[in-house]
Amino acid sequence: MDTRQLKSLIAIASHGTFARAAEVVHLTPSAVSQQIQSLEQELNVQLFERSSRPPKLTPQGMQVLEMARDMLRLAEDTKASLRGERISGTLMLGSVRSSALDLLPAAIVRMRTLYPELKTNLRVSLSSSLIADVASGRLDAAVVAEHVSIPPSLRWSPFLREPLLLIAPAGTPPSDPRDLMATLPFIRFRSAVPLANLIDTEISRMGITTNDIAEIDTISSIMTCVRQGMGISVVPHLALQGAGEDMLMRLPFGTPQVERQIGIVERLVSPRGDIIARLHEVLAEVCGPHGMKRP
Repeated sequence: MDTRQLKSLIAIASHGTFARAAEVVHLTPSAVSQQIQSLEQELNVQLFERSSRPPKLTPQGMQVLEMARDMLRLAEDTKASLRGERISGTLMLGSVRSSALDLLPAAIVRMRTLYPELKTNLRVSLSSSLIADVASGRLDAAVVAEHVSIPPSLRWSPFLREPLLLIAPAGTPPSDPRDLMATLPFIRFRSAVPLANLIDTEISRMGITTNDIAEIDTISSIMTCVRQGMGISVVPHLALQGAGEDMLMRLPFGTPQVERQIGIVERLVSPRGDIIARLHEVLAEVCGPHGMKRP
């Protein structure tokens, strides 16, 4: 197995045919075919279903493809390090749709200063999809909340621990949070994410029956409704850092006050491990007093 074979494999997967891949790697189609055959013989697996047109990767081929991407990325980083060059390439990141997404732009800008030649590609999706993509190697790391199932091949390191707050329109008469939740109209965060489950679980534990008037799936929309006087709700601290939040009254949510954590999930063995560790440090710094050091 050598890097030329791996580059040809990736080119075929990216461009669909042996002929197009041959143009990319500057070889003849027959030479590319010989490379793949040699690789299959060495690994004792079939990488492509050649009966289909264009040829499709077998399940073993998909596994070898991800391995090839990791090996080539690690090889390039190692060469650059030995030459004393700056780290380059692309850091493939994912993030959930949450207020934590507001942290990433500032962190990415700081990472550009630290690694001027490193590009960042960001994809936003659900936790389950992001975790699967990190495990398969399609992403180097992803920002996800706690209370999700993490495979044993991955590591989740929190960089943020923030309190949850009960918010009410400005001018709401001061009162005990439990009384407010039991009497005022309540806007419920309804979404298939850990934060929504965390809030619902605490409300149930407190034994409060809320007067639900709306179910909304984004925190930003909930805050708009509360600012307009529609009702009260529960949001994470980070969501209250934008303009116009002085129009809201805020009180601790839960007894004791509930906190949620957000962190980076990555593979236990990753060619980008050092860069991801630095990204964790940067994100913790951006979080200010709620930031957490990597374990």
